[in-house]
Amino acid sequence: MPITAVVGTQWGDEGKGRIVDFLAQNADMVIRFQGGNNAGHTVINQFGKFRLHLVPCGIFNPKTINIVGTGVVVNPEAIWQEICELKSAGVKMGTLLISERAQVVMPYHILFDKLEEASLGNKKLGTTLRGIAPVYADKAARVGLQMADLLDKEYLTERIEAVLAKKNLIIQAVYNQKPLSVAEMIDYAYDYGQKLKGYICDIMPVVQKALKEDKKILLEGQLGVMRDLDWGIYPYTTSSNPLPGFASVGAGIPPYKINDILGVVKAYSSSVGGGPFVTELKDETGNLIRERGQEYGAATGRPRRVGWFDAVATRYGVQLTGATRLALSLLDVLDVFPKIKICVGYRINGKTIDTVPVTRLLNRCEPVYEEVEGWQTPISEIRDFNDLPKPAQNYIQRLESFLGVPIEIISVGPKREQIITRQD
Repeated sequence: MPITAVVGTQWGDEGKGRIVDFLAQNADMVIRFQGGNNAGHTVINQFGKFRLHLVPCGIFNPKTINIVGTGVVVNPEAIWQEICELKSAGVKMGTLLISERAQVVMPYHILFDKLEEASLGNKKLGTTLRGIAPVYADKAARVGLQMADLLDKEYLTERIEAVLAKKNLIIQAVYNQKPLSVAEMIDYAYDYGQKLKGYICDIMPVVQKALKEDKKILLEGQLGVMRDLDWGIYPYTTSSNPLPGFASVGAGIPPYKINDILGVVKAYSSSVGGGPFVTELKDETGNLIRERGQEYGAATGRPRRVGWFDAVATRYGVQLTGATRLALSLLDVLDVFPKIKICVGYRINGKTIDTVPVTRLLNRCEPVYEEVEGWQTPISEIRDFNDLPKPAQNYIQRLESFLGVPIEIISVGPKREQIITRQD
């Protein structure tokens, strides 16, 4: 059976959650492999509307094992709240597992995130203030906590006392803030450890068993290529790697086992946070796209920046992910436009390029557009590609020609059933 990595090829917010929810109806396992609760996956199905930040989007299928992988950074308070909300909606949580090796987002990580962002003044990075950079920094510095540590109060006490001895000095000397209470941090971590102990486990045997039995596995990524720590618009990136190359590490699966990569692309461009965004629309067209697409951050509620489809950035994302096929989301948002633009190149210093340069140069790029016909008719009830208006078919095929990968799944609405599958 295929192991499919579902990844974002743009800036994130491409609609990965609803695609994973759709595919998970026929999956045996879903593993979230990186990131934290700094972005959300919106899912609408028979249980209601949910914004999942840590729990994998396969949780709505009671037959699917859902794993929060080792590559994820887990805010225990946030995931407990998510679990409670899902339970109250009637969703069974017996299939949820949290890797005992996943890193823990502590309150001091969130505090440092806020203090550092505030210190940058008008050069802020646009972080979500969820403590993601500080927790990944602690992980790399080998002073972080793993989820398993929350279950052992004696060991937990030793680790927190050591880390806060240094962090409190920085809080006082650099940021002129009051030191954190060691006892409060220990109690916080241990209390959530007790709440979550039924979910925390060694995921390795479970994943290995699924591999041995040739189960169908989905690997769920967060954010997108342009926010990748190494290949994105650094420093306006996240602190992990959304690329499927990291899925092997974050999920604990050998890289050669991942034989299907589904890249998710939005029918236009959107972004939350700072950094260059070449096709950004700051006019009424942009406002209309934002309102029709409900482009507000699932984690923060911030209005997203929106623009026309950036084929240069998206092709870059498709190439880096090695996508074997694509899912196109929110096509219905473009129903009202008589003309639609596609960015096919960047102009910089009087020259046109078709690649993504480093951030310093990308900041100076202007879009080179190609204009195509719109369809100006609702498509949300259509379930067959051949029933789409001809201009909509042409738009999809034009994107395919730029990206070099077939678009096999087309989302024409937010609900699970508003999907067109296309295998030709």
